[in-house]
Amino acid sequence: MKKNQFSLDESTDNYCVIGNPIAHSKSPRIHALFAEQTSQLLTYQAVLSQPDAFLSTVEAFRQAGGKGLNVTLPFKEQAWEYVNSSAARADRARAVNFIRFDEGGRIYGDSTDGIGLIRDLANNRIEIANKRILIIGAGGAVRSVLGNLIDEGPDEITIVNRTPAKARELIELFPEARGLLDIRSFDGLADGRYDLVINGASAGLAGHRLPLADGILAVGGCCYDMTYGKAADFFLDWAEANGAQKACDGLGMLLEQAAESFYLWRGIRPKTIKRNLIYQP
Repeated sequence: MKKNQFSLDESTDNYCVIGNPIAHSKSPRIHALFAEQTSQLLTYQAVLSQPDAFLSTVEAFRQAGGKGLNVTLPFKEQAWEYVNSSAARADRARAVNFIRFDEGGRIYGDSTDGIGLIRDLANNRIEIANKRILIIGAGGAVRSVLGNLIDEGPDEITIVNRTPAKARELIELFPEARGLLDIRSFDGLADGRYDLVINGASAGLAGHRLPLADGILAVGGCCYDMTYGKAADFFLDWAEANGAQKACDGLGMLLEQAAESFYLWRGIRPKTIKRNLIYQP
């Protein structure tokens, strides 16, 4: 019999985040600060899973006594298929970034990314209602937030992706947004049209630039990258060069979705911590 890869501390509740890549993740630091703030006894670690081993990695963590986990790229769609009970917002997106192991064998999934994005956009005073939005990417990260963006009442949402067929799947997933969603190629983006450009692609994590032309951002437009740190540098450089009124990375979104996850696990909602605390040793 294969030995379980996890050896967890039985004196505390154990959580983790699973992804690939994962070494850059600030989630362990964030949840440690949340636990300290709320006097909760828990541990939280980052776990690397190979692309073909996500399900076995999750199961090994559950069988070792794990209480729950977060899921990041590229496993959010697989996570939705794995859970046996899920929130409506997760079913809407068919993507899960939150899992909780309940008594009785229930494996509950939810999507906290969308509410994290909306809260952080509001924190940065970036408006969505009646705005023209461009979203880059069509994977699990975008699926997780698209429903929340639709609910905020934008004028239009254009989606661009290297694989157009994957972008078109989003129209099937969100039929209530027909007429609102538009799929275009990178070459087909209109000059000066977009009030808000959101990068939900993973190109930055691999150190790749996006094939974004200059001039597509409207006067006074804003830019938001759902990744953070060095992964967001290329896109934020493009935003600055194109005169973005505001250009934000996704660390605030990470904080807000983490606070929602913490609440769903522990029943206590932590106060969102200051960004500079995350980078302290």
